[in-house]
Amino acid sequence: MKIAPTWRAGLLAAAAIVALAAHAGPSDAQTAGAQTAPAQSVVRVGIHGADIGSLDPHMSAQTIDNVIHAWIYGGLVRFPAGTIDPSRIEPDIAESWTKSPDGLVWTFTLRPGVKFHGAYGEVTADDVVYSLKRAGNPKTSAFSSDFKSFDKVEAVDPRTVRITLKTPVPSLLGLVTAQRGGYVISRKADEEAGGQYTSKAIGTGPFQLEEYRSKQFVALVANPTYFRGRPKIDRVVYRFIPANESRDLAFRSGELDLFYGRKDQRWVDRMKQTPGLAIEVFGPGELRLINLNTSMKPFDDIRVRQAVAHAINRQDFVKFVGADVVSPNPSVVPLGYLGYTDQVPRFEYDPEKSKHLLKEAGYPNGITIKVLGSNRSFVEPYQLLQAQLAKAGITMELQLVEHTAWHAQIRQNLSAMVVYTAARFPVADIFLTQFFHSASAPGKPTAVTNFSHCAVADQEIDAARVEQDPKRQLELWHAAQKKIVENVCAVPLFDEDQVWGRSTKLDFGHKLEASISFGPMLTEQSTLK
Repeated sequence: MKIAPTWRAGLLAAAAIVALAAHAGPSDAQTAGAQTAPAQSVVRVGIHGADIGSLDPHMSAQTIDNVIHAWIYGGLVRFPAGTIDPSRIEPDIAESWTKSPDGLVWTFTLRPGVKFHGAYGEVTADDVVYSLKRAGNPKTSAFSSDFKSFDKVEAVDPRTVRITLKTPVPSLLGLVTAQRGGYVISRKADEEAGGQYTSKAIGTGPFQLEEYRSKQFVALVANPTYFRGRPKIDRVVYRFIPANESRDLAFRSGELDLFYGRKDQRWVDRMKQTPGLAIEVFGPGELRLINLNTSMKPFDDIRVRQAVAHAINRQDFVKFVGADVVSPNPSVVPLGYLGYTDQVPRFEYDPEKSKHLLKEAGYPNGITIKVLGSNRSFVEPYQLLQAQLAKAGITMELQLVEHTAWHAQIRQNLSAMVVYTAARFPVADIFLTQFFHSASAPGKPTAVTNFSHCAVADQEIDAARVEQDPKRQLELWHAAQKKIVENVCAVPLFDEDQVWGRSTKLDFGHKLEASISFGPMLTEQSTLK
């Protein structure tokens, strides 16, 4: 990372003030109710994007959207706040469930009295069936591939939902938990919205939509009929502040209570000195992968992919980002997931070997690759990646584009290399399926995030999904990881934790160890002094 000289730091501070004004949220009068409700508790949040992608929980996987979805929506089941341990999944909209001995039929009994926001009434089995079918439809969901094992979803009666699977899945509860495609929406609200659910955003969670102003803020208010009790926080203002310096400045100016931080050790160490600020570092760790597009030259040649792998020094990345924030990972599944293994082939750092491999592949003078990058993610470490590759004779021409445009373009197969950071429900199947199964490659109807166009472990991934013997299932997941790493579909770098700044006046009401939404969970127990 380049440290700005004193004169540049002054310009950054000035730019931060301008950016802060440009992305200002509601005025103090607005957020405090124009002094008419002095006791109102308002949490002001600063997020790193320029605007929401979608408040429709089935249509976006962006962190900026996931964080706020978790405050608005619920699922049949959920992780207890502050955890992502699958063994601790608990009831949410459902009060209980059973499964058949073969794991193919699951029956959920809904909790009585759970209401949607506003005037949309009590949640019924029909809403749940509608939501799960919607989540499994590629026209209405970014997560449809997660539900391909679903055969039928039926409303047995107004409080009973039955899910019948074609084949067993490693974690059915993971698909219907309060995250991504598992969120339950109001059928009536969706039909009224006519495909524009962002304008409705009717859920069952502790906070409900009050107002959305594009590129400015989303305002939420406490859900007065939340079945766990009305939240102690009255209002949440979710402000879009893309510039890192602007969020830092906004907190120091007393304008934020919670904000997206930086996954950078120096930032963490510096901000720890700020009075009234607590730094929250929590899971899940997101695995940063260098996906090599095997459908494009020169990465259709394994020797070139091996050359990239030998050009990467992971320890330099760990030092660069910070040991408190990241952990090196040799595999293509995030650390700690059920099914993870570190017993995979290793490509030791050896730039000279990279040059030799390139020569063998017919590139004695090295190669030049064009890479699309997000202007919001991984910008500074890209410089380190460029420097490491250059030592091995690999020139990386980087084109930074706006984050949303980058997401669209990499799904159009426009980049030879895709540096991507992600976490999923903590079971190996979902990560392996989405990133390394041939059905998930861009251009296919079932496309997800297989930017490598990897197809070497389909057999193991498919077999593990239906395997009923836990030991054999683990063996299959391990075998899949070994094949993928050996064929250099991707070069794993490290897992990086979530980093947020929190006012010491804000109490989440639970211990924050991890959050499946990648942001702190605000619940009915959260308070602001």
